[in-house]
Amino acid sequence: MNTRRRSWMRRTVAALLATLMLPVAGPPAWGANHREAPITALDHKADIADFFAFVSYDDPDRVTFILDVDPLLEPSNGPNYFPFDPEILYAIRIDNNNDAVEDLVIEVRFRTNIRQPGVFTGFVGGIDIPGVGAIPPITALRGVGSEGVNLRQRFTVTLKRRTRAGAYLTVFTTDKDANGNNLIAVPSNVGPKTMPVYASLAAQGIYTLSNGIRVFAGTAYDPFYIDLGAAFDTLNFRVAAGGGVLSAADDADDTRNTAPDDVAGFNVNVIAVELPISMVTRVGAKVPANHPAATIGAWGTTSRPSIKIFSPEPGGPPELSPFVTQIQRMGNPLINELIIGTGDKDKFSMSAPKDDAQFASYVLDPLLARVFAGLGLPLPSPPRNDLLFLAQYDRHVNLVAAVGGFTPPAVGAGPVADLLRLNTGVPPTPAAERKRLGLLAGDLAGFPNGRRVSDDVTDVAARAVGGILLGSPFDSRIGDGVNTKGVPYQEVFPYVAFAVSGKNSRHVDPGEAGCGMQGTAICPVESPVGP
Repeated sequence: MNTRRRSWMRRTVAALLATLMLPVAGPPAWGANHREAPITALDHKADIADFFAFVSYDDPDRVTFILDVDPLLEPSNGPNYFPFDPEILYAIRIDNNNDAVEDLVIEVRFRTNIRQPGVFTGFVGGIDIPGVGAIPPITALRGVGSEGVNLRQRFTVTLKRRTRAGAYLTVFTTDKDANGNNLIAVPSNVGPKTMPVYASLAAQGIYTLSNGIRVFAGTAYDPFYIDLGAAFDTLNFRVAAGGGVLSAADDADDTRNTAPDDVAGFNVNVIAVELPISMVTRVGAKVPANHPAATIGAWGTTSRPSIKIFSPEPGGPPELSPFVTQIQRMGNPLINELIIGTGDKDKFSMSAPKDDAQFASYVLDPLLARVFAGLGLPLPSPPRNDLLFLAQYDRHVNLVAAVGGFTPPAVGAGPVADLLRLNTGVPPTPAAERKRLGLLAGDLAGFPNGRRVSDDVTDVAARAVGGILLGSPFDSRIGDGVNTKGVPYQEVFPYVAFAVSGKNSRHVDPGEAGCGMQGTAICPVESPVGP
């Protein structure tokens, strides 16, 4: 063994031994939504784009959680497209006793297999390759029809419960569905020659496990919608969309955009999990909306090995610590993006929800509200205790009960914590009655009572910061003019639309068709300030 190899092995052993001094979860590590925290602007694979939790549309006895990672994926960006990172531990965490500590954890890990090492792209079909043979179009994730899935990822789902002593007990772990099939991630939609019937291919990635849990992992159409360019040009909203305040008619129309959706045409990697409500409540049963156990809190995390040492051998596998460090977390949308200061974004992403009191100053006097004041809107006086409806259990429960007209259950405040809270006793709203503004529009099953894929969280969150819960004069119709995704979501699990074709994708940009009632009107270019 040469000196270089011995030195590398000594460093590896020393590093791995050092990790034994760390707790299994690791101290939270550094790094939420479409590239907002400095570290995840560099670590795209660990970046959580969005997190959703809602009572399943087609079954009120079940609840769905969706974790979107690695946002703004250009559908045509081959040759390897967008696999999940096998080094990342993806997790959905659920608190059911109002202490902002996870009681149930759903972990997902991936492993990658290159099936045809000599083929230059991750996915190929409808071609005869010398030395390899005929590769038909991809019609399956496994077996006949899957030959062109060169880069294939299997994944494992693990369910853990927290004991009263604070330990985490593994309830089950599996990499197979109820029929013994391997769990395989759905690849990106390369195009019609390679994947001629993509919807059918993607549907094969919906699995039912032996305990009734359903899972889906793969690339899908990004469900988020926002005029991102205008929002981050210091809220330089477009005049054609009301300059930041929508007209009554535009605000009432959930089917029409008056500004471009900058996320249109992009994909995102999705992990969706659906399970019986009885598995997530602390009483082990579905309970009515006015029961104290009906409301849960949830958030998603991504974590990496605490230590990684690259091999000195070209192409050699790295040495990874068995312990992980949290890189990113998300509960409510846009908190880290629009509320937390840039200097604390990584700290926020690293920390645990139970410790969020340290960030309370950002919520109690949000800078964003002062930016709105610069648009001519009234400015609520701090401290903004009204915003704690997103940060404490009792206020969330009272808010949902007030809209729903039922007696609120006796739920303690709990710690100030960024959790996506959901009352699992509230039934789903039928599609025809669903409102993009959720609770603000009287739709009891919408954000901030959980979050559905179609909820307009940009407008809801902006209005909350503007003071809508305080009533007049703080109830302005703040909005970016993007009221709909423009592409229908699914009404059944996994609820997101399947991935956009790489060959035939297009984005909706200012000056192009994509706005208006049928998406045929030209999206506005002009802004109230600057060129």
